[in-house]
Amino acid sequence: MIAQEVRKLNYFVNGGPRLSESTDYFDIWDPSIGEVIAQAPDCTESEVNQAVQAAKDAFPAWADTSPMKRVQVLYKFRELLDRNLTELTRMVATEHGKVWEEAQGDVLKAKEVVEVACGIPSMLVGESLMNASPGYDTVLYREPLGVFAGIAPFNFPAMIPMGWMMPLCIATGNTLVLRPSPVTPMTSLRMVELLYEAGLPSGVVNLVTCGTKQAEGLVKHPDIQGIMFVGSTRVGEQVYATAAAHGKRVQALCQAKNHALVMEDASIERTARGIINGAFGCAGERCMALPVVAVHEKVADELVKCLIDFAKERKIGPSYDKSSELGPLVTPQHRNSVRRWIERGVAEGASLVLDGRGAVVDGYENGFYLGPCIFDNVEPGMSIGEQEIFGPVLCVKRVKSFEEGITIINENPYANGSVIFTQNGYYSREFARRAHAGMVGVNVGIPVPVSIFPFSGRKKSFFGDLHTMGKDGIRFFTEVKSVTTTWFNEEEIKREKIDTWDGMLNTSHPPRTAQ
Repeated sequence: MIAQEVRKLNYFVNGGPRLSESTDYFDIWDPSIGEVIAQAPDCTESEVNQAVQAAKDAFPAWADTSPMKRVQVLYKFRELLDRNLTELTRMVATEHGKVWEEAQGDVLKAKEVVEVACGIPSMLVGESLMNASPGYDTVLYREPLGVFAGIAPFNFPAMIPMGWMMPLCIATGNTLVLRPSPVTPMTSLRMVELLYEAGLPSGVVNLVTCGTKQAEGLVKHPDIQGIMFVGSTRVGEQVYATAAAHGKRVQALCQAKNHALVMEDASIERTARGIINGAFGCAGERCMALPVVAVHEKVADELVKCLIDFAKERKIGPSYDKSSELGPLVTPQHRNSVRRWIERGVAEGASLVLDGRGAVVDGYENGFYLGPCIFDNVEPGMSIGEQEIFGPVLCVKRVKSFEEGITIINENPYANGSVIFTQNGYYSREFARRAHAGMVGVNVGIPVPVSIFPFSGRKKSFFGDLHTMGKDGIRFFTEVKSVTTTWFNEEEIKREKIDTWDGMLNTSHPPRTAQ
């Protein structure tokens, strides 16, 4: 359903909004009520190029701005995020469908990275060595590269584009062309407005909404030095290969199928509540969701009963009702996709012990709701237990031992997160040591570290060399330059023969003496 008055959004270039000349627009839904509330332009090639050119033109002056002055903008931006937290939370909830607490967390996680980026001056301090070779000193600097492009997904309208992608990029002196998901761009657009209200110079951050064709143009654009991508593995592999072939830095964060291993000594009720939060929080629409549990057969029946009971307790409702615990899915197309996965699981022979497909919310019958679904007895080879569904669907695999459990987990081609629930120190240490995942939780259902650490997916969950955030993030946005210096004394001025290494081989000549 389309609301009577649908607002058409602008794109944002060189410090201000612009009306697109495109005739094609993307629908933005309020999934709680099932209505289109706005439309985002499929920006033309010319408009995308305008954004890149604005970022390119802004780069020299921004790169020459001292880090201390650059972060003053981020300090002010952080204050504006606090001041506008309720507005931004409601915006996330409205355009995406996250319940209020989750939507607020989306904004606060973006703010967390901004706070880390405010400390960039100390993190950009280089390295130096006096007398690296006799009479020679070497200093290493980190410098920005130029224009970066960020291609973001729909599932975290604030945290990913304005947290993972923006703060460290501009704090290190680069400029940015941001392409948020055209399904959920309103939060990013508003946050860019606040960034300029904080004093950001024109052109440092630009925002366009566009489809696949123009996004591919960003990946290949000769004026863009690096690409940040978050999305599916199929597309991420293509982005990585294409961008690398065009000489760009790339970090491509892709899909996942995170598993938990529940040992027989785990605290079952507390473990079940952690799993419910991981599986059904954000309606399962996150790459660190916990959609699979491998549980020791001795406690499997008890755990499954708890999971069913606790899942039934989740209050399904509209995202902006603060009492809601499970909101709608983002679009009708995505809800249909998740339903097809459930039908496939039934056809594959898994036991659907909790079926949430009939969920209806009084007064919001047109919303895109789907209740919690739990499959038991999911066997190896069943696609529902191996592939990302991105919805409120939990799969239970029964195992006989720790070894069988960790083997099943490590056989999965994706490796964002893995979790073990146990009170046994040996099992927890072995799991942390042997799990393939880049983020491991011990009794922590969503093992995403705070933003001073990287988001470190592995295998088919990540393509690139340097992860987002943490020290990896700073390295991704900078390149090193070493400067070696020597000053001639009278003896050196008179030297007639210069050795092959020009003094940079430590055995080249004896130390100089002052004259």
